[in-house]
Amino acid sequence: MVTAQPSSAHAAAPATCMNGLKDSRGRSSVDGGEIAWEDATRFDGARRHAQKAWTRSGLDRVKFPADDATRYADLEWSDVNTSRPPWKNILGLWKGLQGTDRLRLNKAYLGPGKQYGDTRSRQTIAAHELGHALGFCHKNPSSYSSLMAPHIYDMSSDGTPTSRDRRNYHALWG
Repeated sequence: MVTAQPSSAHAAAPATCMNGLKDSRGRSSVDGGEIAWEDATRFDGARRHAQKAWTRSGLDRVKFPADDATRYADLEWSDVNTSRPPWKNILGLWKGLQGTDRLRLNKAYLGPGKQYGDTRSRQTIAAHELGHALGFCHKNPSSYSSLMAPHIYDMSSDGTPTSRDRRNYHALWG
């Protein structure tokens, strides 16, 4: 939820989260080394950016194929359009579910003309939420720069994993 040098998988333990847990394969949408996705969002450009952000420059352990007749969807991308509770000030949200997990982007904040309705903000939120689908938790922005900070104003401005996020990726996925 939201209000880039690799290391060996054996060299580092999963990173600690703000809530005291650790990054976890068990709290991810990854199944068999991939996150098969389905459906569309009004912000498909942001979805494509997020998938590229988490697969370039050595981040290649997890693949993101579209759902098809040979696989089950692991992640459904969709939109919501509300600023009412529980969505007040929520730009995007990944939710692990039994079966297909869900990633929603909130048009009430990310839509054209809205406070975060620019391409860069949409890309950042989509990449952050896809980070949750990869098993990453919120990181404390006072500890280090991370795409996985809990608030958009603390995230990397280009919507891509920082060097520390990349180390965390390799610690979790190899």
